[in-house]
Amino acid sequence: MKSLFNKIMRTYLAGKYKRLREIDTHPHETQAYWLRHLLSRAEETEFGRIHGFSEIDDQRNYAKHVPIQNYETMKSQIRRMMYGEEDVLWPGRVYWFAKSSGTTSDRSKFIPVSSENMQGCHAKSTWDALALLYAMLPDASIFHRKNLIMGGSLSPFEEFPETTYGDVSAIMLQHLPIIGRPFLTPDFETALMNNWEEKIERMTNICIHEDVGMFGGVPTWTIVLFKRILELTGKDNILQVWPNVQVYTHGGVGFRPYRQTFNEFIPSSMFVYQEVYNASEGFFAAQDRIGAEDMLLLLDNGMYYEFIPEGEWHTENPIAIPLREVEAGMQYALVISTNSGLWRYTPGDTIEFTSTQPYRMRVTGRTQQFINAFGEEVMIDNVERAISISCSTHHARISDYTVAPVYLDGSKRGAHEWLIEFAQEPLDIETFRKDLDKALQDLNSDYAAKRAGDLALEMLHLIVAPKGTFTNWMAYRGKLGGQHKVPRLSNDRRYLDELLLFVSETPSMHD
Repeated sequence: MKSLFNKIMRTYLAGKYKRLREIDTHPHETQAYWLRHLLSRAEETEFGRIHGFSEIDDQRNYAKHVPIQNYETMKSQIRRMMYGEEDVLWPGRVYWFAKSSGTTSDRSKFIPVSSENMQGCHAKSTWDALALLYAMLPDASIFHRKNLIMGGSLSPFEEFPETTYGDVSAIMLQHLPIIGRPFLTPDFETALMNNWEEKIERMTNICIHEDVGMFGGVPTWTIVLFKRILELTGKDNILQVWPNVQVYTHGGVGFRPYRQTFNEFIPSSMFVYQEVYNASEGFFAAQDRIGAEDMLLLLDNGMYYEFIPEGEWHTENPIAIPLREVEAGMQYALVISTNSGLWRYTPGDTIEFTSTQPYRMRVTGRTQQFINAFGEEVMIDNVERAISISCSTHHARISDYTVAPVYLDGSKRGAHEWLIEFAQEPLDIETFRKDLDKALQDLNSDYAAKRAGDLALEMLHLIVAPKGTFTNWMAYRGKLGGQHKVPRLSNDRRYLDELLLFVSETPSMHD
C-alpha cells in the first residue's frame, strides 16, 4: 500500500515540477504578480495606508514609497501583533511567530508567520523542494518510509498566551498536513520537546527501530543524534541502522565543513544531499541538481524579491534592484516582501547568482560579521556586548581579538575559539572564559540552545595571544592602516589559523 501511495505522490510531484519549470520561463511576470498581490492584500493595513500601497503600480514606485526595512525598524509593529493587534503589517490577526537570533538590542527576534505565509510559502516551498528532489532522484521513497525531522520547540507568549512562538520548523510540524503524518518520526510530542538532552535520547530510542528513508535538520544536532544512535546500537555507520536511507535535506549553515563527517556516517556514493534555503522569514530556494553547490530560487511562493548590490550594503539609503537586473557572479544582499507583512525587509543574508536562466543562487554570508557554523547565528554585537560585560566584571582590557568555529570532528564537539590579546589580563583566565561563555548565552538564545548540556557546542576555547600579535600580523600582511581591520568574527578558520601559525613561527612573539 505504501509503495502504491509513493507512486501516486511521485505523479503529483511531477506535476509540481512541471509548473516550476514553466515559471522559470517567465520569472519576471511571476514576480510582478506577487508584488501586485501582496500590495493589494495589505493596502488596508496600517503599514499599507501609511505607505500608500493603493497608489503603487510597479517596482519603481514601490521603492519610492517604502524604504528598506530591518528588524529594528519593524519590531515595534511586530510586538503589537504579538499582543493580538490586527491589521498592522498584514490583514487580520497573526497567531504564530518564528523565533530566531536577536539583533542589536534583542536577545531574540520574532518573525510573524501568517496563515498565508505558512501555507503559501513555507508549506508550498516544501512541496516544491520535494518535487525537485523526486526529479533528481526518481526512485525516492519519501512516502514509503519514515522521514526523520530534527524540529525545534514551541511556547506560548507569556505576556499574551493566545500568541505562540518557536522555531519555524516546529511551527511547520504543528501544521503538518494529515497526509504527511504517517511518514514522520519521531512522534510529535518528542519532535517538539524543548529539552534537547531528553529529546536526543528519546529520538534515538524511537528512531533506531524505524525504516528511515530521509532525514533533515541542522548538521550540528544531526551529528549529535547519529553519534548517540551508533553508541546505543554498536553499529559502525548509519547505513547499518537504516539500510534504505536515501536523502539528507539540510540548510541554515554552510555544509562543506561537515561533508566528510557525514560521508563517514553514511558511506555511500548513491546517497543524496539536498540543500535548501529556508529561514524564519520564508523558504526561498532549493537545490535542483545532484552534486550542485547552488539552489533554484523559488519565485511563486508569496515572496517578492529585491537585491542590494554589494557597493550599497552600508550606505544610509541603499538602492535595491529587481530580479531582472541581477547578474551572475555578483554579490547581493537579499530584500524580501512577504505574505506575512515584512516589507522590503533585509534578513541580512548575502547571496551570489550562479545563473540567471534559470535563477540559481548560493548563500555567501551575512552583511554583518557573524558565526553561524552550527546554527547559532552569533552576530558581532552579541560578541562585543559579551566581552564588554566580562571585561567589566574582571577588570580586564582587550587590545584585539578574533573568533572562529572549531568544527565537529569524530569524537570532538564543536566550539567557538577565541584568540584574545589583552592590554590587561584578568586575574583568573579560566573564570573569565566561563563568564564570557555565560554572557554570550545570555545575549543569544540560539547560542544558548546549542550549548545546552554541551551536546552540540562545548564551552568556548580561549587562547591568550602574546602582546603585539595582531599589529605584527597585520604589518606582516601589509594591512596596517585605518582602512584595514582585524575581522572579529569569521564563519571559517582562515584568519584564526593564519594568526596561530604566525604566532608559532615568530620567535619574538614568545619573548
